[in-house]
Amino acid sequence: MFTTFTLLIAVGCCFRLALSWGLRRRFDVGLSIPQALTGALVVLAGLPDLLKPFAYPLPLSFTIGLVLPDLLLHRRW
Repeated sequence: MFTTFTLLIAVGCCFRLALSWGLRRRFDVGLSIPQALTGALVVLAGLPDLLKPFAYPLPLSFTIGLVLPDLLLHRRW
């Protein structure tokens, strides 16, 4: 059985894959996020609610799923 954490990572990856595929097919643009921004988003999502500088509505696992391709693959411009 999968936990909620792993299912949200899978949903985030699938959402990112579908968004990238749609943007590539429709507008011929690639979707990539700089590694510094991906690290900042993961840290922001992992902070407790009391320490967040502003409200970030996505859970940590979904955020990791969204930025996982950018964390694993280094894309050259």
